[in-house]
Amino acid sequence: MTCKDKLEKCLNELAVEARDLYLDKTVPQIEGPFSPLGFYRSYVAPNKPVVINGALNHWPAMKKWKDNYLREKIGDTVVTVAVTPNGYADAITDGKFVMPEQRMMKFGEFLDIMADPSSKTGVFYVQKQNSNLTDEFVSIMGDVESDISWGSEAFGKSPDAVNFWMGDNRAVTSMHRDHYENLYCVIKGWKKFILHPPTDLPFIPYETYQAGVFKETDEGTFIIEDDDDTGQVPWVTIDPLCPDIEMYPQYNKSSPIEVTIYPGQILYLPSLWFHHVQQSHGCIAGMYNDHMVVLQVCIYNI
Repeated sequence: MTCKDKLEKCLNELAVEARDLYLDKTVPQIEGPFSPLGFYRSYVAPNKPVVINGALNHWPAMKKWKDNYLREKIGDTVVTVAVTPNGYADAITDGKFVMPEQRMMKFGEFLDIMADPSSKTGVFYVQKQNSNLTDEFVSIMGDVESDISWGSEAFGKSPDAVNFWMGDNRAVTSMHRDHYENLYCVIKGWKKFILHPPTDLPFIPYETYQAGVFKETDEGTFIIEDDDDTGQVPWVTIDPLCPDIEMYPQYNKSSPIEVTIYPGQILYLPSLWFHHVQQSHGCIAGMYNDHMVVLQVCIYNI
């Protein structure tokens, strides 16, 4: 047996043992409030996702964030919007890793497109992940918590970013993984996740692709322009909604878990978990990443 064969055997055994010994078959749900220490011991330390119910009920955004309120409050604010022909941003298209076209527009114009998506060519999605809530959406920050206290205590730091995401049901996040802790906070609509634990890595196919960017032409069609500054990007090749098992038979050994997050719920998505995301039309979410806070997700880099 070669070294490569031995490594593959060990990784396969690790994936099986992880499923048998400690990974949950479904994502558990717990009720808040709870102690940061209990959250850390039960979910952060073992790197296991969990849904927290009722954690956002006290946020004014849960009642306020309707179209009329947002239009009045930030309708004239210029924000960054991602535009693609198919709803797939940062995904494999025509053999390339393609990123969205970035456009600046008033948020009121974006809300008009959400009300009538057929009025424009392409799929529009507010998804900038550079703490846009604290930058472009600062006028509505008072409707949410900029820092989820139990998360910050458990992770040992404040969020690195807080993001505001809003889009329609055609916007899909392709399978990938992040190197930071996430807290996804859904304000309106729902988000459906397909998750894979890090131990499924041997079964998740990767390839390297030339990076590109969508660009809408004057005729209303989209082309892909090479992004030589970004260069080559390694990315997951398989679509869990329609996996090509003939080409990637190893994916059959993986253990996907599905979970849908509804308004008022938070999904703790640990670092290095693979995830694919779909959403309802007009879904509004925040994210806190390690600690980043997205109103679909909080991101914490630890």
